[in-house]
Amino acid sequence: MEKESNAKRFLDAFNNIDYFIKTRYGFNRAMGFSELIRKAVSLNYTVRKYEDDLIDYGRLRNAIIHNNNEDIVIAEPHDSVVEKIEHIEKILTTPPKALDTVARCEVVIISADSSMREVIKRIASSGFSNLPVYKDKELIGVANGQKILDGFGKFLISGGKAEVFLSNVKIEDMLSKLEGSNYYVVAPASYTVEECLNEFSKNHKLLAILFTKDGLRTQLPLGIMTGSDVLEANKILENY
Repeated sequence: MEKESNAKRFLDAFNNIDYFIKTRYGFNRAMGFSELIRKAVSLNYTVRKYEDDLIDYGRLRNAIIHNNNEDIVIAEPHDSVVEKIEHIEKILTTPPKALDTVARCEVVIISADSSMREVIKRIASSGFSNLPVYKDKELIGVANGQKILDGFGKFLISGGKAEVFLSNVKIEDMLSKLEGSNYYVVAPASYTVEECLNEFSKNHKLLAILFTKDGLRTQLPLGIMTGSDVLEANKILENY
């Protein structure tokens, strides 16, 4: 079997990237590649990471073919260029799922009526800093160690007694006092590593992504990814 030329491999990867981005984000099919990449930067972590490379590949594509006719190739790209664009294509079009790679599938959940003493002891014994909180089989928030510490400090500063906080305050009470819930996200099991990295990239307050079967709060967690997993997620994509 005759080996494919570098030009053929490059153009196949290029066209797949172009088609994938336009299809996924509903962009005009007639949009130029450079404009396409710039528009997708805010939507896709991988495009954002490789923006400069992709724009360069758009120029290279025009240098490889003659008058937009891919049957007439006038240049052959270097092996390293072909390998890199094929790597980017693979990450974009068939990215690994977070649950299969970076997410931790052991998730410790706690009940909404648990006292702060119980929650703190559970965090300490489990070694996990983010515990999903459920009430009547529905997720109402995530108990985060740092947020609990901050809340405890504010309680003491306001004149409250430590024993009252530990014994009488329920985790549900504390969650109700937090401003918003943008420090965690509930995502479906199909979520990819790229989508997770995009979530952390666009929301610097994000502490955890909780995965359920369909991304519903009424479903039990299948796994969790936290900010400490971002570096590992990047490595997974680099070596994918």
